[in-house]
Amino acid sequence: METVYEAAGGSEGMLRLARAWHERVMADEVVSHAFHGEVEPDHIERLAAYWSEALGGPQAYTGVYGTEASVERRHSGNGEHDEMNRLAIERFDEAMTDSGLTDPKLRQVLHDYFAWATFTTMYHHNSADIADDLSIPRWSWDGLET
Repeated sequence: METVYEAAGGSEGMLRLARAWHERVMADEVVSHAFHGEVEPDHIERLAAYWSEALGGPQAYTGVYGTEASVERRHSGNGEHDEMNRLAIERFDEAMTDSGLTDPKLRQVLHDYFAWATFTTMYHHNSADIADDLSIPRWSWDGLET
């Protein structure tokens, strides 16, 4: 069975989606606040690699950039920001259109993944709560893999 990663176009599809999302986010007055500090020059490539791994592709993130713990620590300690999360998800949905992802089933699975990741894994209250041995959560057509 084809993975979500493969259905979304593999590494090139993930790169297109990450680029489209980043452009949408940076143009959004509220969501761009998340990037008010330093943004890694290779943020788009890192994001594409992370999504690739999370959606059934190769170890494109952990094999090159870091661990799940490092990702979660980078995003922790910023407090509640439900409006920003909601808008980030809206920008993601728009980015799917921008990057040519039109299949309704694929779009729903990607939307569900991104919404889950945005509200569940990315924003701990402090980095002390994050274990060192975390793996990138994997997402399939049926949702979170356990």
